Amino acid sequence: MNSTEALYQIADELRGIANQGRYFARNPHDAENYRRVLALSARLVAAIEQRDPKEIVPQFEDLLFHVTPISGVDTAVFQDNKLLLIKRHDNNLWAMPGGAMDIGETPIEAAVRELREETCVKGQVSRLLGIFDSRIWASHINVQVLMYVFQVEIIEGSPQTTTEAIDVGFFAEDDLPPLSPGHAGRIPLIFKLVRGELPVPYFDSP
Repeated sequence: MNSTEALYQIADELRGIANQGRYFARNPHDAENYRRVLALSARLVAAIEQRDPKEIVPQFEDLLFHVTPISGVDTAVFQDNKLLLIKRHDNNLWAMPGGAMDIGETPIEAAVRELREETCVKGQVSRLLGIFDSRIWASHINVQVLMYVFQVEIIEGSPQTTTEAIDVGFFAEDDLPPLSPGHAGRIPLIFKLVRGELPVPYFDSP
């Protein structure tokens, strides 16, 4: 993790502490102290991004109930020992189809939805391969995300490009394209998990 990512993580932890404290504060003094912590977290992000803290505080206040890591999903779809990857529109790098869970979804529902939205195929989850912490896998994002990675079988359709994927393809382990941050470390491990070389499901060590 580089220094900027570390500062974002510190700011996000402060924001989570502040919002949780604001929610459960039992007196005005405690509530005011937690508001100050929230303002400090906003100032930290403002310093990183060279923005006015006044722009950030309202956004952080709206995240009152985000006091735990965000949940996301990735789908590992294999065909002839090759892994399905999409080329992301935001950074032109390749990744497993996936994204953040929506409120009200189970992780499996989110995996099926993300695969459909990003590749236009209908899938069926066969097993959980592992749960990965974004902080450990150099995902280059400014909040902590826990990624559920599911092995998914295609039951209808063929992968195609979408508004979220400017290209799609199946890739062998020894012929991977330039990978998006976080995926570069996880995808080689996914191949090992699918082959049974490591116990499934995988969990990050403490």
